[in-house]
Amino acid sequence: MAPPPASRTARLVAGALVLLILIVVGALLVPPYAANWRLQSYLNDLADDPGTAKNSPETVRTKVLNEAAALGLPLHSEDVRVGITQETVSIDVLYIVHVDIAGYTIDLHFRPAAVN
Repeated sequence: MAPPPASRTARLVAGALVLLILIVVGALLVPPYAANWRLQSYLNDLADDPGTAKNSPETVRTKVLNEAAALGLPLHSEDVRVGITQETVSIDVLYIVHVDIAGYTIDLHFRPAAVN
């Protein structure tokens, strides 16, 4: 037996509303993850570049900070740790992105890192 038309319409509206909410939340959360992915890719390329080991840690930190600024990421100098030896370049980054969704703040913690 089919449910009354009003009940079916209410369920369809509720389902569409839930789907719309999921799309909006996804649209707000995807950009920080995409920017983090691009930063991770940059760190990998930077660590793998043989010329990076010839730079000072401060120079590498500045390069990372400039890339993060270009991506719109809230990165500060103290968020970037760089270690350079004759054989190894390691870059560790820790930062938090605040995303506001309908009056609720979600803190997304990112920790991209690269070692050659």
